[in-house]
Amino acid sequence: MEQRKHWWNGKWGRIARKDVYLRVSGDQWYVEQRAGGADGVSHFFEYDSEDAALDTVRALLNGPDEWRELSVRPPAR
Repeated sequence: MEQRKHWWNGKWGRIARKDVYLRVSGDQWYVEQRAGGADGVSHFFEYDSEDAALDTVRALLNGPDEWRELSVRPPAR
């Protein structure tokens, strides 16, 4: 599975931190919504197209938090 994008709400700490990830594997797209950092609770969404996955990402990023996109390292070759 390849991670394509990562957004973070800019807050530190298990209670305040939220992350959203966009990943792809073959023709399947995945969105992970995580609250609480690395040890937090995640919700997963699966889609057949990038557009559908990005619609969910946009909905998840909508709200009072100041989301920032974090850079993702290109896959190793």
